[in-house]
Amino acid sequence: MKDPQRFIEEKVEEIKKVDGKAVVGCSGGVDSTVSAVLASKALGDDLLAVYVDTGYMRKNETEKIDNILKEMGVNHVVIDAREEFYDAMEGIVDPEEKRKIIGNKFIEVFEREAEKFDADYLVQGTIAPDWIESGDENRDTIKSHHNVGGLPEEMGLDLIEPLQDLYKNEVREVARELGLSTAEKQPFPGPGLAIRVIGEATPERTEIVREACHIVEMEINKAVEKGEMERPWQYFAVLLPVKTVGVQGDKRAYGHTIAIRAVQSLDAMTASFSKIPPEIMARISTKITNQMKDEVNRVVYDITNKPPGTIEWE
Repeated sequence: MKDPQRFIEEKVEEIKKVDGKAVVGCSGGVDSTVSAVLASKALGDDLLAVYVDTGYMRKNETEKIDNILKEMGVNHVVIDAREEFYDAMEGIVDPEEKRKIIGNKFIEVFEREAEKFDADYLVQGTIAPDWIESGDENRDTIKSHHNVGGLPEEMGLDLIEPLQDLYKNEVREVARELGLSTAEKQPFPGPGLAIRVIGEATPERTEIVREACHIVEMEINKAVEKGEMERPWQYFAVLLPVKTVGVQGDKRAYGHTIAIRAVQSLDAMTASFSKIPPEIMARISTKITNQMKDEVNRVVYDITNKPPGTIEWE
């Protein structure tokens, strides 16, 4: 993509040819937000943006996204499906199964809303790395993305994927051209925090990683604003499925382990781990173990590039 404005004009005209109403799953991330705005420009009131609170969102994310969609003037609805998703994920530990269950559940929710809205189409923020990594008859599956590998065979809605040939950096260019505040927002996986909890993503374990992710994001944001470091492309926390021995006061403690992941990338196809200054890592670790002392007693840092590792752990 060489000209973001031309891309916008072409995609809007392309979507205008749709005969019927559409729903778009809008998580508030750059991919889904750009898709929602493009579709809204083309379809107006014939588009409904559906935000689903799965229980696996970042801290305060639902309120933020509701406000963003209001500011954008996009017709939308916020669905509280936390209990439904938690029930579906009970006992699930395999990462591929997690992704597919969440993908199927997303589509179930969308189909319910689409039926109410009398929609015929589903707009998705699928980008090139999503379908490349999800594999096909000619490529191995690296990991299924909820909007590709997780789709049920008979969905009941026709797909519109305006960004499917773009990489993340190109999507950001389009977002900047549209004047969206989410243009620089760091990526967040479709399955959300469910894949940042290694093992069963129970409500309790999800709450631990939610708070840890929030601390990582806030501390790195502060450091960037102070000019202490370059902003990573993506940065978050992962809850490991192991407990280790620690000390609280003069007593033995047995707590969870949090891994911090921060990477630099251009298009999500490759990435290198961010070289965060030691003093900033120390602040993050101290804050996590102090604020979450009843749950977490050890923090480690992931220094794996992509390849061989993926950016997310699952």
